[in-house]
Amino acid sequence: MSWIKTIPFEKAQGKLKKLYEKVTGPNNNVDNIMLVHSLRPHTMVGHMAIYKNVLHNSNNTLPKWYLEVIGVYVSMLNNCEYCVRHHFSGLERLLKDSEKAEKIKQELQTNNYTTITNESYVEGLRYAKRLTLEAAYITKTDIDELKERGLSDGEILEINQVVSYFNYANRTVLGLGVTTEGDILGLSPNSSEEDNWKHQ
Repeated sequence: MSWIKTIPFEKAQGKLKKLYEKVTGPNNNVDNIMLVHSLRPHTMVGHMAIYKNVLHNSNNTLPKWYLEVIGVYVSMLNNCEYCVRHHFSGLERLLKDSEKAEKIKQELQTNNYTTITNESYVEGLRYAKRLTLEAAYITKTDIDELKERGLSDGEILEINQVVSYFNYANRTVLGLGVTTEGDILGLSPNSSEEDNWKHQ
């Protein structure tokens, strides 16, 4: 499941047990990316707060399916199969169209975004790639191009935060050898309540 010790749900106590209960899916399943925080539960709190607010906050104005596309893309660029599998499953659920989701995935692999016809979304994907692979070389020109394609400053911030979150999550997974063994793919905290982290 990972290269470091983790505490399973049934052996958790105190604060860790309460945190697990907040993030569980069906049958008390806790995603391995959360389990890997079990020796330092405070880091799970930080992880979930960022994840929930960046990707699943009702105040976002970009569609959730597009934010998931960005997550899948960043995870592909980082060769993080764990996050690709989880968030591609989430994308399929949001689109309710497995064929379209698969086509988008194939296009991300070749940087050929014909299924996503919105120019601003395509430019957002270009920015996501540059921020992931060449962060030190981002300039104001990159941001100006996003604005020229019709993205507001707030939407640019949304994209930036999703890209940044996935780079963090990818490195958590890759750096600790987290696998999808035992996970239920594609679940997410869909409640609009800020403190509701239940995975459905």
